Amino acid sequence: MSDTIQTTTPAATHKASPRFTASQQLADHLQALSADLIDLHLVGKQAHWNVVGKNFRDLHLQLDEVVDAAREFSDTVAERMRAIYVTVDGRAARVATQSSLPEFPATEVDTAQCVDLITASIYAVSGTARRIHDDVDAEDPTTADILHTIIERLEQLAWMIDAENRTANASEPASINE
Repeated sequence: MSDTIQTTTPAATHKASPRFTASQQLADHLQALSADLIDLHLVGKQAHWNVVGKNFRDLHLQLDEVVDAAREFSDTVAERMRAIYVTVDGRAARVATQSSLPEFPATEVDTAQCVDLITASIYAVSGTARRIHDDVDAEDPTTADILHTIIERLEQLAWMIDAENRTANASEPASINE
């Protein structure tokens, strides 16, 4: 009797036949969005832990909504990436070099400043989703539908949070061109 046992592993014999796989451009676009969403989750927690001042509790709870949305959307994007045979890179070093979000302070942040900072971060993510949308839609409308949901919810959250610093009939959102 031989001590050598030969086996055939499923990995050696399995062959998937997907009807669609992502191009490198689609993979890169989704990786960029994934990094932004992961960073938004982290920035949201940083803000949540360190915000102080007027209307603290309301903003503290709103930040949890941002964190929950970012986590859910990052998971949705990552699972879509895997479904179209793209490997996700959610490692901290990759996210740090790839995120388009502005840096958030490591110290306590006043609620008014926090509103402006977290709104800018949310708009950075929705900006990435909008920037990649047309290319994504041209290649994979199913994935573009995911972007629609992300954009809709993030822009709603940004509007609600930004309203904390606005004055009725006297202030407007900052222009992108400023």
